[in-house]
Amino acid sequence: MNKMVSIAVADLERKDRYVPAADGLRLHYCDYPGSSCCAPVICLPGLARSAADFDPLARALAAKGRRVLALDYRGRGESQWDPDWTHYDIDVEERDIFSTLADAGVDSGVFIGTSRGGIHAMRLAKKQPGLLRAAVLNDIGPIVEVTGLVRIKRYVGKLPPLSNMSQAVALMRLTAGALFSSVSTEEWETYARQTFVEKDGQVVLRYDPELSHLLDTVEPNMEAPNFWREFEALASVPVLAIRGANSDILSPEIFGEMARRHPNFRALTIEGQGHAPLLLDRPTIDTIVEFVMRSS
Repeated sequence: MNKMVSIAVADLERKDRYVPAADGLRLHYCDYPGSSCCAPVICLPGLARSAADFDPLARALAAKGRRVLALDYRGRGESQWDPDWTHYDIDVEERDIFSTLADAGVDSGVFIGTSRGGIHAMRLAKKQPGLLRAAVLNDIGPIVEVTGLVRIKRYVGKLPPLSNMSQAVALMRLTAGALFSSVSTEEWETYARQTFVEKDGQVVLRYDPELSHLLDTVEPNMEAPNFWREFEALASVPVLAIRGANSDILSPEIFGEMARRHPNFRALTIEGQGHAPLLLDRPTIDTIVEFVMRSS
């Protein structure tokens, strides 16, 4: 049985649910209520991100009557940290996703994946045909650019001392402002609170710093990860692919090739944002909501 705590979110009631993974680790996901007659939406975050990233989008979808699940992988958000960092493996996470879907009673839906979450969506489409009714891929494609992975390796799990959230906002603007020039002051503050949490008088990351070990083998001369077979498994469902105009993870060339190969493909480029677009601005949220409502 999962533990459930109700939290008021705007004019709806979001539920924080907890479910044991196959190995007993406690997993968390947010459950936004919606109609049972519509396909639910499953939101999968990036490598060092959490369910909090999807809150504004989830509320917008829930307002349209869609049930939304936003997942925290193990070691992120409100999910339990794993004492063995090797379990932060994409295969283990995939099993955790299936455990969460079973707990939620979901056998198919629209999947929205940011970065690593998009890789999960492609892999799930290949592994279990029929699970995905449509997919939104946020700044991820079949080829993951090594330049971007090297950049990410430099900061994941590394945090200078921060005493308050204002310092966290300033740090994020200092390190990422050039790639995210279109982000408003309010959005920077929201993004900082999605990234950090104030705990015991300190500002700490919302994820286990041991996640950094997943990038230990990343080197500038490595071969780029290739997921073309997984992407091709999405051929039977509508796809909305989002790219930050300044992205160093999803190249314009691969973005174009995705459109060429997929028969039901919609492309959206977010100007003034890099990897990965924050999904906080109203035009982007409205585009995703419209796609979900039209596609399933």
